[in-house]
Amino acid sequence: MSTRNKNIPCLITIFGATGDLSHRKLFPSLFHLYQQQNLSEHFAIIGIGRRDLKNDDFRIQVKSSIQAHVQDTTHLDEFMDHVFYHKHDVNDEASYQSLLAVSQQLDQKFELQGNRLFYLAMAPKFFGIISDYLKSSGLTDVEGFKRLVIEKPFGNDLASAEELNNQIRRSFEEKEIYRIDHYLGKDMVQNIEVLRFANAMFEPLWNNKFISNIQVTSSEKLGVEDRGGYYETSGALKDMVQNHMLQMVALLAMEPPISLKSEDIRSEKVKVLKSLRKLEPSEVNQNFVRGQYDQGKIDDQDVIAYREEDRVDEQSNTPTFVSGKLTIDNFRWAGVPFYIRTGKRMKDKSIQVVVEFKEVPLNLYYETDNKLESNLLVINIQPNEGVSLHLNAKKNVQSIDTKPVQLSYAMSAQDKMNTVDAYENLLFDILNGDPTNFTHWEELKSTWKFVDTIQNEWDKTEPDFPNYEAGTNGPLDSDLLLSRDGFHWWDDIQ
Repeated sequence: MSTRNKNIPCLITIFGATGDLSHRKLFPSLFHLYQQQNLSEHFAIIGIGRRDLKNDDFRIQVKSSIQAHVQDTTHLDEFMDHVFYHKHDVNDEASYQSLLAVSQQLDQKFELQGNRLFYLAMAPKFFGIISDYLKSSGLTDVEGFKRLVIEKPFGNDLASAEELNNQIRRSFEEKEIYRIDHYLGKDMVQNIEVLRFANAMFEPLWNNKFISNIQVTSSEKLGVEDRGGYYETSGALKDMVQNHMLQMVALLAMEPPISLKSEDIRSEKVKVLKSLRKLEPSEVNQNFVRGQYDQGKIDDQDVIAYREEDRVDEQSNTPTFVSGKLTIDNFRWAGVPFYIRTGKRMKDKSIQVVVEFKEVPLNLYYETDNKLESNLLVINIQPNEGVSLHLNAKKNVQSIDTKPVQLSYAMSAQDKMNTVDAYENLLFDILNGDPTNFTHWEELKSTWKFVDTIQNEWDKTEPDFPNYEAGTNGPLDSDLLLSRDGFHWWDDIQ
């Protein structure tokens, strides 16, 4: 167990504290940080909401949420003594004066040294309004640090993202803005850097001389559930590709940074994103496939089509699936395709990276009964965290036939007990002022530029939806995307 850091007191103000994200992720993660002694004793949490709740009633709700998501609730009562509720209207300037008074009282009571973290677990339309009022009310006029945490989506395209960024930058500097991408908080995503840069056997092979292609898949069995209204405005391209998928590609393709400092890592990621080959409009449909799920079966249960979901247009053209071929125009990756794939109502729930290595120059085993299998490095991010290396070995004593063998590492149950969720890792980083695993504006700008080209072209034509059955791995065109290059998706690989 680590030693609690006494040097980082903080007042944590959560806007949207009565919402689903706060109760499922934020409060359980903050409690677990406290329980693991990774949160200073000098802290306080203000939960902001519009409901007329008494402090004790709010604490009962938060306590119940933590008990539902954390197995060991030792020290929960001590944690709850630091949690407070404040009724607030984000559109009312006077409400911020009241919040300022409460913040100052708690700052003195818990000796917080003027350090303030503002977490906006709210709809994006409120991001700019809240940041403006935080400054005009004096809430950001502090002796310590001030940090703003924002959930996605950050804009709906490049133009709206730039407008929002300019507004927020009136109140916070770039180094004070933490744009959450929860994929970057996952242990195995962070492990990509370690695998690459801490192992002498991988980094010399991590280039176009030895790698034939890299595949990144994020698939879900679930449909849109109760998020139909939001999903109609985003779809898989904006909800997944613009942030999670391209961030993972950047980690896989970046050059070794000169240090592990956040600015050096981010600099290399930005270089990758700026090296993505810009698609001409005529090339979009050759390199990207969109899909929408139809009725089908998931775990032997009948499920409805996307167009039948709540708050979804009956003639919706919103994609629930996207796959694509990315080309990175730099010396290391010239000629190596990066394939990405993400979708809802697919066959399996999985977040996985497959690195496929090139065949040996001279295959001495072509005349045997078995064709050599590809050498693969498989990084399983969810649900079974771990790494496996797929090699060829001699089949038996009497012959020279080969068989594939697998060397695996799986994260143990003990490892998994150390974290509630990716949010715990990210909250710890925010409190410690480490922006490494958060999206910098330059990264965001590059990903929106790339995605806007695809979206603009798709807006010009009406797709033939639905085009894949629920419980499958997406539309046929997604398989053709790879087969044209002589590859295939590595489904059901562990």
